[in-house]
Amino acid sequence: MLLCLFCVVFRQGDIWTSWYAVLSGSLDVKVSETANHQVNQDAVTICTLGIDTALGESILDNTPRHTTIVSRETSELLRIEQREFKSLWEKYRQCMAGLLAPPYGAMETGSNNDNKDSLGSDPLNFMNNILNKVPSEKLQRGGKVMRNAILSRAPHMIRDRKYHLKTYRCLQCCVGTELVEWLVQQSTCVHTRSHAVGMWQVLLEEGVLNHVDQELGFQDKYLFYRFLDDEEEHTPLPSEEEKRESEEELPDTILFLTQMGPDALLRMILRKPPGQRTGDDLEIIYDELLHVKALSHLSNTVKRELASVLVFESHAKVGTVLFNQGEEGTSWYIIQKGSVNVVIYGKGVVCTLHEGDDFGKLALVTDSPRAASIVLREDNCHFLRVDKEDFNRILRDVEANTVRLKEHEQAVLVLEKSPRASSLGNIRYTVLSGTPEKILDHFLETMRMDTHHSDPNPAVDDFVLMHCVFMPNSQFCQLLMAHYHAVAPPGSEQERLEYAVTCKRRVLNLALRWAAVHTHHLQEEPAALIFLEELYGSVSNDSRILRALKDFVPDLEKVVKLHSEEAKVKKKVLTQFSNGDEKLVKTQPIRNCDDILLKVYCSDHTYTTIRVAVAATGSEVTSAVANKLASNDDLLLVHLSSAGEKQMLKPNDVSVFSSLSINGRMFACPRDQLNALTPLPDQEGPSAGSMSSFELMSSKDLAYQMTLYDWELFSCVHEHELLYHTFGRQSFRRTTANLDLFLRRFNQVQLWVVTEVCLCGQLSKRVQLLKKFIKIAAHCREFKNLNSFFAIIMGMSNPAVSRLAQTWEKLPSKFKKFYAEFESMMDPSRNHRAYRLTVTKIEPPIIPFMPLLLKDMTFSHEGNKTFIDNMVNFEKMRVIANTIRAVRHCRSQPFNPEVCQPNKNHAEVRGYVRKLCVIDKQRTLTTFSYRLEPRRT
Repeated sequence: MLLCLFCVVFRQGDIWTSWYAVLSGSLDVKVSETANHQVNQDAVTICTLGIDTALGESILDNTPRHTTIVSRETSELLRIEQREFKSLWEKYRQCMAGLLAPPYGAMETGSNNDNKDSLGSDPLNFMNNILNKVPSEKLQRGGKVMRNAILSRAPHMIRDRKYHLKTYRCLQCCVGTELVEWLVQQSTCVHTRSHAVGMWQVLLEEGVLNHVDQELGFQDKYLFYRFLDDEEEHTPLPSEEEKRESEEELPDTILFLTQMGPDALLRMILRKPPGQRTGDDLEIIYDELLHVKALSHLSNTVKRELASVLVFESHAKVGTVLFNQGEEGTSWYIIQKGSVNVVIYGKGVVCTLHEGDDFGKLALVTDSPRAASIVLREDNCHFLRVDKEDFNRILRDVEANTVRLKEHEQAVLVLEKSPRASSLGNIRYTVLSGTPEKILDHFLETMRMDTHHSDPNPAVDDFVLMHCVFMPNSQFCQLLMAHYHAVAPPGSEQERLEYAVTCKRRVLNLALRWAAVHTHHLQEEPAALIFLEELYGSVSNDSRILRALKDFVPDLEKVVKLHSEEAKVKKKVLTQFSNGDEKLVKTQPIRNCDDILLKVYCSDHTYTTIRVAVAATGSEVTSAVANKLASNDDLLLVHLSSAGEKQMLKPNDVSVFSSLSINGRMFACPRDQLNALTPLPDQEGPSAGSMSSFELMSSKDLAYQMTLYDWELFSCVHEHELLYHTFGRQSFRRTTANLDLFLRRFNQVQLWVVTEVCLCGQLSKRVQLLKKFIKIAAHCREFKNLNSFFAIIMGMSNPAVSRLAQTWEKLPSKFKKFYAEFESMMDPSRNHRAYRLTVTKIEPPIIPFMPLLLKDMTFSHEGNKTFIDNMVNFEKMRVIANTIRAVRHCRSQPFNPEVCQPNKNHAEVRGYVRKLCVIDKQRTLTTFSYRLEPRRT
């Protein structure tokens, strides 16, 4: 059928009689708020349909069209009459889902009818593809490589099978459990059996691997699967040449599948009807929901409820309308992949929503019509969908399980009934929000008396770790002491005695947990030390009468003595660690009360050295400089980078020295000299590489000494520094110097790799350097030093290094494969799932990839309010505490220095790795890179 320019195919409100596919040209899809049949009045164009798109799905139920279709240019359409199309639909319903817009197709849900993949997303190839799915070329090759590798390494896995006395004739089959077991053994990139299931699911979705009964979900069970090449009878075995090629390609194929596997596994789970999802399935979905931006404000209980009802929905073509303005709201959507346009009648596209955003919830909450239309902005979009019935049930369940305690008509504590009862059969409650005082009261009242203060108690530990965000130590100590001396309510003497003992034991239990978490930070707070001494005195006296308190006396005495002695330790004077000539040897944590010798430069490159507290603010530093220089000018404090970038430091910025970049320097000058500031010559970094110094050092020794130093820095980071970094250290007047030094080390190692490569003028030497760095990275991973491991790999992926094509071409294939495997662990997709899976398989001690942990905490902080209705959002505290607990887990076992026996030159290696000289100016590194290998014309 041929259409001329601006020809109306059909109008809004018409009943269609045919289905169409666009062969050439393009069509505009228009919507009118008044359903006016005059196209040029108030109609709004919501999208354009091009070649390979289809329209006309409403012929299946004779419903009126919601849109008007007008040709934008001379166009050709393929037309199928309603009767013939309905016949095809009844016969190939599951295969045609990709051709149709909802509610007929183009989606994959958890229902049995929709449990098939779309096979015909291209209308022009529909007749060819409706019965046979054509896999992508890369995955088809990947399936062949996997089959050939199995036939080469474990040929017994592919053979004729009998099951319940039945022989599957259609050639040779594999068993699901054997495929999973084999894949796990082939590579360390395959982290778990479920990860392997996801990888096989990728091939199953593409039709490269098939279940003998055409089921669409791969299972780690005694079920039979067949490779596509084995579908034909008498398929020849691979030749020796094919086997050799497959062996060479196998690592890359496995690496490719490991990256796609987690998504495929999640899709497979979400396609299952909710009632068929296992406990492991729900945990995988729940873990995914923890990192969805649109759900960050919901409690973990609600996320677990959502995990059991979420449905996967996908749409293949740009321009697909999910729903129209004015329609009844039936579902809430979360974008998992892709983007959509929000269209309002008369206004057109008002905004675009991307991955992590949600839409459609308002109509469910208010029970009102849709306020806008949602149109796909790109092909192949994936959504998580919650239907109205499930949405309302979850809201009802949440409200039914929520208890609000009020005082003077104001809520002071909000609790949620836990889905799991306590070991005693009693109902347990989780704190959602409350005033600081009421949250403390709750944890004291519900604390079990049969637990020791060193026993794990996640709920109480969360409070002890996070209370500094909403309740300073001075207030906490005062309230605890009041609870210790609480007056018993009226009753018999025995009842009053039991009440007093219970209150005191609970306070002592909590106080000892608190002291264990805060460690040396308590020495910097006089109120905390006074509280501990008073509490110890009270317990010592009370224990003479109340024998139940005697067990606490030795533990409390040990805590008081420890902090009293350490408080008397003379403060340290540190050398500024941001200068090139500093000592990087550091064995003790930097404390708030320590002093630092700080070099501050003037515009003429002269400097003055001042001694200030580690936690000194910007105004205190400028005041000290002005006094030292006898200057009456109003000075500005400036961080000047090696690239000449100026960052004005604020007067209330805390611990300003620790925020300097690697080659950054601190300047103080009047405002009229600000533009005259220039970097110092030594900020440029080295002019020659140090390969001659470390090329003879063992890669293992280098990795070992790097790990020793990284562990030393990591061990000095206090858990509360993570909180100060996340919530802003200005709010606490606390330093994060130990954390800053650890993060600075990551950047330093990364830039060390780039600097050495870019300063190496000889091609063969650069190839040796890449090999050296890959070996060092491998040993860092062996030593469970993931921080330096990632720093090295990120350095090698820096554009100044990755663009050196001649150098990479000379790198042996073995090292290329190692690097590709290491790089896959850095894959940021699915919120760095590859890294997270790797960490779960490693036992402590571990030096983690700290930037990612800080990103998790920042995500939780910025996505959730700290206070809700004047109450502490304790659900937010709990989420952040879980991340800090991951850091605690990494340090739960001591690092064993004997893991590697150092060589005779260990002192030389130790000195080298602790004083790396680098160029931190990307433009300079890029310039050197182009000198080594000019751009090819």
